[in-house]
Amino acid sequence: MHQVRLFFIALQFFTRLPIPAWVGFDAAWLQHASRYFPLVGLVVAGAASAVYAAAACLFVPLVAAVLSTAAGIYLTGAFHEDGFADTCDGFGGGMTRERVMDIMKDSRIGTYGAVGMGLIVALKCALLASMPFAGAIAALFVAHPLSRLAAVSLIWRLEYARSEGKAKPMAQEMTSLEFGIASACALLPAAIAGALGFASWLAIGAGVLGAALAALWLGAKFTRRIGGYTGDCLGAVQQVSEVVIYLALAAALRPLV
Repeated sequence: MHQVRLFFIALQFFTRLPIPAWVGFDAAWLQHASRYFPLVGLVVAGAASAVYAAAACLFVPLVAAVLSTAAGIYLTGAFHEDGFADTCDGFGGGMTRERVMDIMKDSRIGTYGAVGMGLIVALKCALLASMPFAGAIAALFVAHPLSRLAAVSLIWRLEYARSEGKAKPMAQEMTSLEFGIASACALLPAAIAGALGFASWLAIGAGVLGAALAALWLGAKFTRRIGGYTGDCLGAVQQVSEVVIYLALAAALRPLV
């Protein structure tokens, strides 16, 4: 029952969805709820894929992809997109650690953030629209949990760079067992997609490898520039990893000419 509570706490933290009143709340639970961040991605994938499937019955794939992406953004309150935009602004416009941190803390969006967010959302929609129907649905269920696992890896391995912040309650030390739980939650949907033949094992493996490399590269960049990560950095890793997974799957599903 405590594990169920932790999942609902993660769901409440990362989405707009209400949770049952019986769950309650204890600030200490947030420290351990990040293990279910990838499982929250599975919930988001379910909603996004349902919208995609319904829209695909009425519209061309590009419209279905846009509506599906919009549904995911609405469900999460653009939480991760906001983090990605802030990271683009901070690392694009800040030359010193202090300046980078100040820019990321600013609620206003700058040129780097606006351009980055526009491009990454457009790329997600274009990639989903380029896939066959079954492939797009599979991509959503593979990418959303795995990209969140990539973000969780920063919590597992890096230090939180701020003394306070919106991700601070979840940024306490993460054990290897907790990361193992997160990995299981993220890899199971990918394994099911491969077993059912919705995507090749090679494509799924390429997506996993790409997400891992994106997390490693961004994690090293964050450590070098600001000495760790912030909540915005987690959002950036999730967004970049999600796109990398779509790229791998779209490339594998594209027919040879």
